[in-house]
Amino acid sequence: MIYKSFQEKKAKGHKSVAVLIDPDKVEDGLRLQHLINLASENLVDYFFVGGSLITTTNLHEVVKQIKQSVNIPVVLFPGNTMQIEPSADGILFLSLISGRNPELLIGQHVIAAPILKNTKLEVIPTGYMLINSGKITSVAYMSNTTPLPEEKYSLAACTAMAGEMLGLRMMYLDAGSGAERPISAKMINSVRKSIECPLLVGGGINSAHKALTALEAGADCIVIGNALEKDPALLSEIADKIYEWNNS
Repeated sequence: MIYKSFQEKKAKGHKSVAVLIDPDKVEDGLRLQHLINLASENLVDYFFVGGSLITTTNLHEVVKQIKQSVNIPVVLFPGNTMQIEPSADGILFLSLISGRNPELLIGQHVIAAPILKNTKLEVIPTGYMLINSGKITSVAYMSNTTPLPEEKYSLAACTAMAGEMLGLRMMYLDAGSGAERPISAKMINSVRKSIECPLLVGGGINSAHKALTALEAGADCIVIGNALEKDPALLSEIADKIYEWNNS
């Protein structure tokens, strides 16, 4: 159970790391295998697979290659209802609660629900919150929503609180792929104090220091994606920080 593993880690005060793979950016099987091997060597907890806009048809092949290589759970991080792959282990059933686009609050979920019902995917209801990172990111453009202002801490905290009260089991704070800057420690801490469920944080985390800052502020899981394309060694640095944290 993927969700149960998030809960158990949180209960122990343990942190985790997920590698986000955009199928569009790993069309080369050798490049994907390098990422898989790197994640395995650094004891990564989860693979998230998906993107705001997928223009290739290799989602199945990406999931298949990961699952044939390692035993790390593969969780879909879908940008739309087209990104459902039954061979994965689970799916973050994302509700974009920071925006007011009804299609991403409930609309696409209605379309996806009967499809998901006929798979063995573990469905994890997740509140997805976009935080302003200084520029328009792909996810903000594709979702047609305005990110929460980065200094509106109470607004973000109340949004997360409402999502949890509605039954969402995890919260995901995202600055977006290739964000200019990560979500601030104060924002993460404000949301952390408002909810009991596991908190995931991603976007703009391109150094071990930024990862540690997010962890100290209250993130339970760090999600690394775009930064690994430029610096694969970054994963080792972040994994070392998480290992130190979990064994201190």
